[in-house]
Amino acid sequence: MATLIYSGITSLDGYVADKDGSFDWSVPDEEVHRFVNDLERQVGTYLYGRRMYEVMAAWETIYARTDQSPFVRDFAEIWQAADKIVYSGTLKAASSARTRIERDFDVGAVRKMKTTAAHDMTVGGTDLAAHAIKAGLVDECRMFVTPVVVGEGKHFLPDGVHLKLELLEERRFRNGVVYLRYRIRT
Repeated sequence: MATLIYSGITSLDGYVADKDGSFDWSVPDEEVHRFVNDLERQVGTYLYGRRMYEVMAAWETIYARTDQSPFVRDFAEIWQAADKIVYSGTLKAASSARTRIERDFDVGAVRKMKTTAAHDMTVGGTDLAAHAIKAGLVDECRMFVTPVVVGEGKHFLPDGVHLKLELLEERRFRNGVVYLRYRIRT
């Protein structure tokens, strides 16, 4: 059975983007990026909301650019090799290979997918992750806490949920980022 993981970069005060929608403060340095690459090698399927997919779709063409560092090109290869499912009522077509569009987030279909998947899955985008968390689908939460306070914006975790978590792993990076990996206890 695959593990469904919600993973992302968050400010110390719990935001993935500031009040203007900017997340430029969250760009990982080489050490963090290489660590993320190693985690992402285990992922076989990315579940995205439309907005997160539109951000991530840039990885489809980044590999072709020769000015990118090896760790950035490595992530592009990892991302391109995985399947992507985009949940959107408005997106007409995918701009990346190995991508399909689903109009509705079907909890039963995702639960079944978890039981048959050969590799772990991630859910990306705070709105889609909120649906998956509230439906009890998410098994792990992985946070890269960045040493910045943005004051307000888009929350990493949804309002109105109560989760019991078990800390499985932690790591501190030279730039002050702290990685926290939690299992969601039922």
